[in-house]
Amino acid sequence: MVQGMRKGWAIILLVLLGSFAGIAVAQYKEGVHYQRIEPTVPTTTGDKIEVVELFWYGCPHCYDFDPYIKRWLMRKPANVEFIHIPAVFNKLWELHAQAFYTAKALGISGKIHDALFDAMHQGGRKFPTPASLQQFFAENGVSKDDFYKAFNSFTVKSQVKRAIQLTKRYGIDGVPALIVNGKYRVNSRNVRTYSEMLKVVDYLVRKEMAAAGK
Repeated sequence: MVQGMRKGWAIILLVLLGSFAGIAVAQYKEGVHYQRIEPTVPTTTGDKIEVVELFWYGCPHCYDFDPYIKRWLMRKPANVEFIHIPAVFNKLWELHAQAFYTAKALGISGKIHDALFDAMHQGGRKFPTPASLQQFFAENGVSKDDFYKAFNSFTVKSQVKRAIQLTKRYGIDGVPALIVNGKYRVNSRNVRTYSEMLKVVDYLVRKEMAAAGK
């Protein structure tokens, strides 16, 4: 009889936990924890669900958020494609976006991304000019010629132009901001912590999976 009672309480506990989980999920509401983007911005990831982070290297909040993103990437679903896009609100941000895409063109994004963040937020460097960025790339093993060839290339300038357009189309007014499948926008002002910000993203990813029957 005792064993049966324990089993009964275990079932009740599971039901209650499930109810609490449902309540937690229900807390994420459109217009409160995230916003719908209208019109929807087309994605570039085919059948995969696209998650975009918009950031700026000079933003301390983006720097603090970066480790959270790295941990999230280790557990994200396989059918989710993550994309970094530098937000552009002024000429300095545009310059740093150009540095981001220059590193990408040179095949050293991973190395430069972390190093540039650290240089600005640990080293106090500002990188206000192309020459200051060239010096930084030189410190990371890139020749002057290779830097300027990539920095001034049509490909890099086209990517920066697109970043400017997407900053406007996503409707963001600050960073870090996350975009799910071109439909939903999540930023740090809508939630209490960076961890919760990513929980909202997880909720929206599940929502998109359900809509696609995945």
